[in-house]
Amino acid sequence: MKLPWRSDKGKGKSQNSEVRSQNSECGDAGSYESVTIVESRTSPGVRFTIARMSFARRVELMQRIRELARRADFLRAGQAPEDKMDASLAQAEIERIYVAWGVRAVSGLVIDGREAGPEMLAETGPEELFREALAAVRAETGLTEEQRKNS
Repeated sequence: MKLPWRSDKGKGKSQNSEVRSQNSECGDAGSYESVTIVESRTSPGVRFTIARMSFARRVELMQRIRELARRADFLRAGQAPEDKMDASLAQAEIERIYVAWGVRAVSGLVIDGREAGPEMLAETGPEELFREALAAVRAETGLTEEQRKNS
């Protein structure tokens, strides 16, 4: 068995360099940006700075939404209208957590005369921009459609 950190002396190229060259995320010389910039499609000039996923950030996100996701699943299974309403509220709170967790900055958006940030986007910003930021965060988390429905 060949391990990725062991070199192949006979081939002149180490497994490590092959792994690095296949990893497009790191770019040149192993550099890595912990955020990515996403241009708004609905509001020209607005840009979201989205935190990229890491192991620790994934754990943090799961810890933040775990109980709410369980509660939302439980309530969605109920038949009463108030259960459905409570499930929708839990889902909305999960979405707010995603945006607060993943959006590091918002540029090009002024709300009530002030430069908007992630919290202001959720509190008083246009809902379509909030939804766009949410989609960008979810895309960065790499969740499948089924996982998104359950989170």
